[in-house]
Amino acid sequence: MFLNRHKNQLVTKDEALPGRPAPAYSVPDRHTVLGNPLEGPYPEGLEVADFGLGCFWGAERRFWQTPGVWTTLVGYQGGHTTHPTYEEVCTGQTGHTEAVRVVYDPSVVSYDELLKVFWESHDPTQGFRQGNDIGTQYRSAIYTHTPAQATAANTSRASYQQVLTTAGYGDITTEILPSANRPFYAAEGYHQQYLEKNPNGYCGIGGTGVSCPVGVASAE
Repeated sequence: MFLNRHKNQLVTKDEALPGRPAPAYSVPDRHTVLGNPLEGPYPEGLEVADFGLGCFWGAERRFWQTPGVWTTLVGYQGGHTTHPTYEEVCTGQTGHTEAVRVVYDPSVVSYDELLKVFWESHDPTQGFRQGNDIGTQYRSAIYTHTPAQATAANTSRASYQQVLTTAGYGDITTEILPSANRPFYAAEGYHQQYLEKNPNGYCGIGGTGVSCPVGVASAE
């Protein structure tokens, strides 16, 4: 019902749905697997990373299964509409992609290691789709919180492009942008830890099978 040109073309700010001043729904307090708060407050020393890699149900599970991750939550990021709903995001008229916020302990898992999970968990060369999931909401994205994250993300993209090209894949289409001015809006409660609540639920996440050299080698 949502097929339109915004499935394969990003909406502009002027074209985007207006949104609302506050969320239209509530979000659960705690992670159903890890037991920690979803939206904070987070303990001192933890850091935040934001990734988009297709349908956020399976993407979130990849990260909550990663040692050193303190909590995860899914949401909408990179668009224009304020406090969107899932139905609005699905129209392609908000500009958001489905994203996973990862709160992690850098003394246990590094940002580079999270990048490796990110790159190897999807095909970052597919543009506005991920497998059978088609639309701008499924685009690959990294929204960085610090200059160090931005440097690491761009370095890892260059390194992974080299091995993907050797393996016969095309250009990486992942957008890497600062999270500032690109708010993360937590998704509805039923989306949070969806595959824990629905073990047989849909998971469209699948990588290329090409190992990412993050932390092993860097692009020349």
